[in-house]
Amino acid sequence: MRIDLIGHEYKYAVEQMLLTLYPEERPQYPGGKPEGERMELRLHRAAKRVTANCAIYRKDAVHRGRASAPVEALRGKLETDRVCQRLLKNAMYRAALREGRRRPAWGALTGVRPGKLMGTLLHEGLAEREALRRFMEEYDVSPERAALCLDTSRETLRAEALLEERDVCLYVGIPFCPTRCAYCSFVSQSVEKSMKLMEPFLEALLRELRAVAAQVRALGLRVISIYMGGGTPTTLTAPMLERLCAALAEEFDLGALREYTVEAGRPDTITEEKLRVLRHRGVDRVSVNPQSMSDAVLETIGRKHSAADIERALELVRGVGGFAVNMDLIAGLPADSVESFAASLERVLALAPENITVHTLSLKKGSRITLEGAALPPPEAVGEMLDLAGERLRAEGYAPYYLYRQKFMSGGFENIGWAKPGTENLYNVCIMEELCSILAMGAGGSTKLVRRDGGRNIRLMAPKYPLEYIQQIETTCKEKQSIQEFYCAWKEKNAWHTN
Repeated sequence: MRIDLIGHEYKYAVEQMLLTLYPEERPQYPGGKPEGERMELRLHRAAKRVTANCAIYRKDAVHRGRASAPVEALRGKLETDRVCQRLLKNAMYRAALREGRRRPAWGALTGVRPGKLMGTLLHEGLAEREALRRFMEEYDVSPERAALCLDTSRETLRAEALLEERDVCLYVGIPFCPTRCAYCSFVSQSVEKSMKLMEPFLEALLRELRAVAAQVRALGLRVISIYMGGGTPTTLTAPMLERLCAALAEEFDLGALREYTVEAGRPDTITEEKLRVLRHRGVDRVSVNPQSMSDAVLETIGRKHSAADIERALELVRGVGGFAVNMDLIAGLPADSVESFAASLERVLALAPENITVHTLSLKKGSRITLEGAALPPPEAVGEMLDLAGERLRAEGYAPYYLYRQKFMSGGFENIGWAKPGTENLYNVCIMEELCSILAMGAGGSTKLVRRDGGRNIRLMAPKYPLEYIQQIETTCKEKQSIQEFYCAWKEKNAWHTN
């Protein structure tokens, strides 16, 4: 689609909304005389108001949308950018609906973290009812989605109240899986193709672990959560898991640790020996992730196991004992239907895990599903799956505690973590709502240094692929010095109290 920007250069915001409303379109900025089918986006600041206007020109019609705010809302560059981008998005949204576009599940919202917006309203001192009204009014979010967001925001506020300034979470990324799933675009390699890389990868990871630990000790940071993800961490052998967990215990002070999570998502990687290693080392949460309990769907997405294998793996976990269990389901998988998704949900509920995460399929560019153009359930069916899941989970005593969205999600819906009371995963809340720094180790690890005083956050990325990570480990370790620089700058501004 040709796009003409007049009075501004907010391309990123425009493209976010374009992706939501016109996922089949790609932006073009040819310049020159505006003509033909196009979208025109104007931003005008007058004495009292700033106004965004959108006009979508088609062959036989013009569809218009408008949004405005008082000039007083433009306080400083950061807030000015936020307000102007929101106005442009809302103007586009209104014009697109007038053209006949389907209303997205989350209205005019495009971001990953809707809870950040709801949280801002609550932090301003608004009562929940008023925050809910403002949220729906400003972003045209449905009452059902807004209520979900409020539910998860309550859990965010509870978690935030218990955090101290030096609290951090650790993430350990293991980029190996038994095989690659059809929907996957994560940085992971199948063990059948990369077995020889596992040992050198672990050696490199232990070097990075020691580099991060040195920073944590020097700064007096407090580790409150460890999350080992991937890939599939339990692809590692039991001795490898022992070495890794032992190094974490030796290098970091884990006296304040509140939870220790390991993704054991693939049942074909779970053994009693590995589970006993993890439990001995203090791991108290694991994931056993079916994605579906339909063997036909599992075969379609390339999972080399059956639903019965999931049940046997869970028996092993319960037999060892001491673990809170999460199980994932994905709404919108190829070969799935509302009926088979409902059957999967009931089978998972019968297993009574402490947490159930319901994802919406995200169509990533590098995944086999996207490349091969697999037939998928329509958005309306995905919506039915999610609504059904919400009703059944609430009826069984689960409550939503974290929520996030991704690009290219089927129907524009969301991912929601559901938990039995008292079993919420703190790491998930902290990373999704940016409540504290996440110090990541491993290939593709994304360290996010969070300023809780509202200052600028910083992200550090490790090389994505195992071989690249191994080859560049010295540089990766040196970059961890940025952790100390970040916190020292925070202290210098008197925002980080030292007593």
